[in-house]
Amino acid sequence: MSIDEWRLAPAQQRTWSSIAASSTAIVLGIAGLSAVESAHAQSSTELPSVTVEAPNRAAKRTAVAPAARAPQQALVRRAARQPTPTPALPTPAERAAAAAAVLNEQKLGYRAMPSPTTLRTGASPLDSSQSVNVVPEQVLKDQLPRNLDDALANVSGVTQTNTLAGSFDAVIRRGFGENRDGSIMRNGMPLVQGRALGASVESVEVLKGPASLLYGIQTPGGIVNTISKRPELYQHGSLTVLGSTFGGGKNGANAIVDVTGPIGDGGVAYRFVGSGLDEDYWRNFGANREMLLAPSLAWYGERTTVQFGYEHREFSYPFDRGTSFVNGAPLAIPATRRLDEPFNKTWGKSDLVQGSIEHRLDDNWKVTAAYSFNSETYDANQLRITSVDARTGVERRSNDGTKGAMAYVSYGTSYLQGNVWLGDFRNELLIGGDAQRRVIYRQDLIRQATPNFNFYNPTYGLVQPGTTVSASDSNQTDQLETRSVFLQDTLHLTNWLALVGGLRWMEYDQLAGRGRPFTANTNLDGSKVLPLAGAILKLNDQVSLYASYTQSLQPTSSIAPLTGGFVIGSNVAPEEGTQYEAGLKFDLNKRLSGTLAVYDIDKTNVLVSQFNSATGLNEYRAAGKVRSRGVEFDVTGRLDDHWSTIASYGYTDAIVTEDPALVGKRLQNVAMNTASLFLVYDFGTALPGRLRLGGGPRYVGNRPGDSANSFVLPAYTVADIFASYETRYGAFPVTYQFNVKNLFDTVYYPSAVNTLNVAVGDARRFSLAATMKF
Repeated sequence: MSIDEWRLAPAQQRTWSSIAASSTAIVLGIAGLSAVESAHAQSSTELPSVTVEAPNRAAKRTAVAPAARAPQQALVRRAARQPTPTPALPTPAERAAAAAAVLNEQKLGYRAMPSPTTLRTGASPLDSSQSVNVVPEQVLKDQLPRNLDDALANVSGVTQTNTLAGSFDAVIRRGFGENRDGSIMRNGMPLVQGRALGASVESVEVLKGPASLLYGIQTPGGIVNTISKRPELYQHGSLTVLGSTFGGGKNGANAIVDVTGPIGDGGVAYRFVGSGLDEDYWRNFGANREMLLAPSLAWYGERTTVQFGYEHREFSYPFDRGTSFVNGAPLAIPATRRLDEPFNKTWGKSDLVQGSIEHRLDDNWKVTAAYSFNSETYDANQLRITSVDARTGVERRSNDGTKGAMAYVSYGTSYLQGNVWLGDFRNELLIGGDAQRRVIYRQDLIRQATPNFNFYNPTYGLVQPGTTVSASDSNQTDQLETRSVFLQDTLHLTNWLALVGGLRWMEYDQLAGRGRPFTANTNLDGSKVLPLAGAILKLNDQVSLYASYTQSLQPTSSIAPLTGGFVIGSNVAPEEGTQYEAGLKFDLNKRLSGTLAVYDIDKTNVLVSQFNSATGLNEYRAAGKVRSRGVEFDVTGRLDDHWSTIASYGYTDAIVTEDPALVGKRLQNVAMNTASLFLVYDFGTALPGRLRLGGGPRYVGNRPGDSANSFVLPAYTVADIFASYETRYGAFPVTYQFNVKNLFDTVYYPSAVNTLNVAVGDARRFSLAATMKF
């Protein structure tokens, strides 16, 4: 019925039409909210119209005798006295679907949604005195980062360091960080597995600066928290198939399945994420292979939430130490040419089990308990470069390897958070404790001589993996145990001004060494109280100023023996970091958020070695000091209804201030300037489907390639682009996505161990993916 026909219809028909339309709208609004909003969020195609037919016009009334009319009137009166049925309330699944539809639009706009596991409190970033940068879920989907280092190119002041030939995440934050430093987390709990980013990760967060109040033993650069995908209470899923190529026959394939939904109607939900990768390496030999299985369960009660997750991962990566620099320049060979052998790779498996319980005691107090166990086993063939001659092309190599390597970390924490009023002042309290045991062990270290190799005229395959075990290098062990309690109080003096204070008491012991028989080169224990202080001034609901003072602690340790048989014991002070930070945070219209920060970090008690001419020995003492200060700016979100962005700039001035030999030297692999910009244009409903186009550059400035600053890694700029198009095939939304990584095929060097081992960045890569949602 058209609007004109409705206006011309008799009053009775219009009344019935109005009642029928209103009833239909109520039912659709309550019971169908999930489907309508989800469809609107996932596709720009027009929804089918709903036509409400008016009842047939009543026949002309005939006269009814009073006696016959009386029973009918009685029935009408009884019916009028009956209560009108109340429309059914939405089910938990319908509510979850409706909320997800709203969140999906925010996520498409790169909305930063910090996880409560990073700062433990779940407070808004505007109400925190520390800096947290978020790489949102949709950014990961659009950019398809290959690893954690790649994803964190979106964050200011982050550069890559020694990845152990591409087998470990290794990122520097604010001048500090290394592989296996305990700073990579999953849902706020530590990991030991080499690579943390996979199909089960939803987003990535970086807590900048000393984070020991919440995370114990750490470097002063901060922690990286990877956030898991969680079970959801409405049924949905996706299947992604991706093909990729570097050109020249270097191709790959990847598949991801992600399914979640309720189990019954009691608030229990499940999720399963699985993925498989098989891709040729971009250099002249090697392959990346990985398999992931990640089931999880959750129960969302009225006051209690229980989460359980498990991940099993199997992997095989090229063990590639890159190229070498001679006289400040890379070897004059193609970037694709490797200096090792095809058997150079690392392979193994990892397992992660995590569980948490969160219970709301009342409207003010909530208690959380969580446990995590992560383990990884691997083997590696590591043909190692010991010298190169750029004139003749002769390269000397050692046929090394690692067999029976194992690492695990067991961690548990529990904390209580709530509000206490002291007079007119609200105190937001966080009280808790944690404990962990971390073990890193490498059973057999292989050291074997091998013939020389010419990298100008290479002939591969003349040698096989080494088999000679070096007893003095084997049984490498690093054991660390910690036990802590912590307290943090945010005192709200007014609605706009708050002071933050906190303390952690921590005790620790560490044993490290190697050899058969085993020799301990580190054997220490100690305890420490670490403070935190801060202030927050909210200018309005969208902008706040903050300042903070934080500390960190990390015991000095060494697996390898030191000159003269020196053993690092409890008499050697641990490395301590102290940071002063101030800045501005904003969250404009719940669309665009970011942080501008300035900081100054000092790390003291760095172990230094100095030759004593009287004794003829090197002497060790905790006398070194380094300083890092800088400015950082990060922003992410929606600029308007079509444009979204994630962008950053970091200035990092990191130098050695006290050391017998390195005073004034810049810190290795730390760039003074970093920047990134990624823009996305969303065409919305302007086309039959939903088209999104995006891309941008990332820049990393010059970096020293070693601690002596004997050579410099040149600055580089790498650009990436993508295009995605969402449409429908029948009832199923389908998204096609095309990505180009390293658009201009730039040759660049992201990090170095020394002049002989300089990492080479990935070449240009094309990929095309299709994702079907169901």
